[in-house]
Amino acid sequence: MSVYVNRILNMKKIKAIGFDMDYTLVRYNTENFERLTYSLVKQNLVKVLGYPEEVLDLEFNFELVQQGLIIDKLRGNLLHVSRFGKVKKAQHGLTPLSFEEQNKAYSNRVIDLSDESFQSLDTAFSVSNGILYAQLVDLKEKGSVVPRYDLLADHIKEAIDICHSDGSLKSKVKENIQDYIIQDEKLVEQLEMYKRYGKKLIIITNSEYYYCKDLLEYTIDPFLKEHKSWRDLFEITITLSSKPRFFHVKNHYLRIDPETALMTNHEGPITPGVYQGGNAGKLQEDLGLKGSEILYLGDHIYGDVLTLKKTFGWRTALVVEPLEDEIIAIQKSNPTQLKIDAFMEEKEALEEQLDKLEMSKFRGEAVNKDDIGKIYAKIEKINHSIAKELNDYKTYFNPHWGELMRAGQEESRFADQIEKYACVYMGRVSDLLEHSPRTYFRPIKRVLPHEII
Repeated sequence: MSVYVNRILNMKKIKAIGFDMDYTLVRYNTENFERLTYSLVKQNLVKVLGYPEEVLDLEFNFELVQQGLIIDKLRGNLLHVSRFGKVKKAQHGLTPLSFEEQNKAYSNRVIDLSDESFQSLDTAFSVSNGILYAQLVDLKEKGSVVPRYDLLADHIKEAIDICHSDGSLKSKVKENIQDYIIQDEKLVEQLEMYKRYGKKLIIITNSEYYYCKDLLEYTIDPFLKEHKSWRDLFEITITLSSKPRFFHVKNHYLRIDPETALMTNHEGPITPGVYQGGNAGKLQEDLGLKGSEILYLGDHIYGDVLTLKKTFGWRTALVVEPLEDEIIAIQKSNPTQLKIDAFMEEKEALEEQLDKLEMSKFRGEAVNKDDIGKIYAKIEKINHSIAKELNDYKTYFNPHWGELMRAGQEESRFADQIEKYACVYMGRVSDLLEHSPRTYFRPIKRVLPHEII
């Protein structure tokens, strides 16, 4: 896999590299983990929040939702939105909206995520959230006694929070860690190489110390050759950081004794060790670095990248876990795309002929109506061919939502956020670390419409 570049990033100038843990430094088996989350959330909805028992009979379907969708909490819809905030595809519960229904609801509306009636599903952790929301809306439409659409969304989030706060989710992961967490020996080798080169390696995670410790001992320690443990590899580890607040609120640091997990108030500079809480401003100051000398890798646009980019000017990299499947699908669908492109060229040439004939009519020149009819017939035939190829093209991507990074012909809102706030992006951390610590990443020159010759 490659590293995809939005802005110049000179790794030679990067002196510290920060990593989120979940879905960044530590890779999950997403489908297994989301199935587990889904199961526990269903139980909380019934046992804690009083939902009907039939909710327990719902079945997990990983393909129902993809990262980057938006929940319309007022209408009970899931939305696939373009970079311009326009809805390109919508689904009410499990039922796709017709063009007329979608147009009536959203044709004159730009989806604004600052509006609390919309909820973004931007991380791999949000897949089970979206699946349950769609299924509960569907149950409601079938007559089940469940709350209104906005409360469904709020209750699912509450049930997910319970899974995290009561430890049930993480304890299940630790009990069967091989089912949920992916070990990557090559990644550890690459981290040690970056450390050898003089880069300071830092972890900034929202997970608790005990969970962080267990996952890193499983994924990092077995493969270390130059360090005794993950604590030696990473100079500073910050747990329960409360991102994105970590990047704009001046919380105090607690120092953690890694052997006993006991915490004490920390005063003075941040030195090598393990911490809880804190804030990015003090970390940067105590590292003695400029924002442009720190690179941070995360999987969450809003929690890891957007706020950080706006407040401190750190360089940013986004890990987009579904990107690998998307690229494979693009490669496999390329022959079909080439056929579509060829048909479109043919169609555009015919449309140009029609335009010329129409202009001749307006100038009062004689025009053969049969010629116009023949061109329309050819265009109609091409349209049928394009429709057939488009149906084939769609089979390579998510059967409900299509491409992750596109909404119709336009970039998706998810792709737009990546372009705006991530200097580089990739499918996994090791894609970046495969490159030399001195690599100069340069973006490809973007071709503007007027530059196409």
